[in-house]
Amino acid sequence: MSKLHIYLDKDINKDLIKTKKIAVIGFGSQGYGQSVNLKDSGCDVVLGLRSGGKSDIKAKDYGFKTMAIEDAVKSADIVQILIPDEIQAEVYEKQIKPYMRKGQYLMFSHGFNIHYKRIVAPEDVNVIMVAPKGPGHTVRSEYTIGRGVPSLIAVYQDPSGDSKDIALSYASAIGAGRAGILETTFKEETETDLFGEQAVICGGVSALIKAGFEVLVDAGYSPYMAYFEVLHEMKLLVDLINQGGLADMRYSISNTAEYGDMTRGPKVIGEESRKAMKELLKDIQSGAFANEFLNEMQTGCKKFNELRKQNADHLIEKVGAEIRSSFVWGNDNKIIDRNRN
Repeated sequence: MSKLHIYLDKDINKDLIKTKKIAVIGFGSQGYGQSVNLKDSGCDVVLGLRSGGKSDIKAKDYGFKTMAIEDAVKSADIVQILIPDEIQAEVYEKQIKPYMRKGQYLMFSHGFNIHYKRIVAPEDVNVIMVAPKGPGHTVRSEYTIGRGVPSLIAVYQDPSGDSKDIALSYASAIGAGRAGILETTFKEETETDLFGEQAVICGGVSALIKAGFEVLVDAGYSPYMAYFEVLHEMKLLVDLINQGGLADMRYSISNTAEYGDMTRGPKVIGEESRKAMKELLKDIQSGAFANEFLNEMQTGCKKFNELRKQNADHLIEKVGAEIRSSFVWGNDNKIIDRNRN
């Protein structure tokens, strides 16, 4: 294992990014969080968006100059692509690639399209990544209180010779230098990110929560009690894990909970789960998942939409909405306002 090196603001030329014109393509979660932070850090930012669309209207509400993607690319030194993975390649081929020039920086916050070669940049264009390890709304909310979200950087092509410095400076401008920046590769970021999402932090956790909820409700317990025990408390314990690892979580809980954790947890997440995780990782490494996902998105999203509906109709969502609507905890200072960001 290589030695860990974390970059902080003190290690970075924070003014370097201010010498470059930045075009952010997209104003979804990451587009919103990153572009507003860049603006507040004194950077020269324009948004490449569809004129008159929802994102265009929202971006203008924040005081941004917006323009067609083609014009934004022409005007910029750095082109940061923050639209969904499934449409990046098509937009790149039609609206970005024809207008790129030698020495520009093509930037991403996820390595998916570069790693799986859905986007192949010209050899004379720098290709870099700045990937905040959190949603764009959190990138923004942490910045506003003087903190930041840890981020990864990577360099795929570096004809100009300064791509790493540009990536670090950009990461600092969105607040990552306050928290910590780690260098990686496009391959490593893509494959570990997809694995984490599927096996643990999204897929694994949501499946575990739903399964626990269903077992309790099927056994005759109140769905409200089940919600608190398997979903609500999850956030409280994850906060402890985030700050001090599993050790801090175990330090805080009761001896009963800790003993149950260490003796019963491996029975739930045991060898069968590990085997399934290894199969997921193989699909990620081979590109099978990428092909399946892109095919689903390009053929009408029938399976995707059915799964969304099934999950939205689950009892845990109905119980949770009822509890949260009348519960003081967590209703103040919400990070997401769907009408504005």
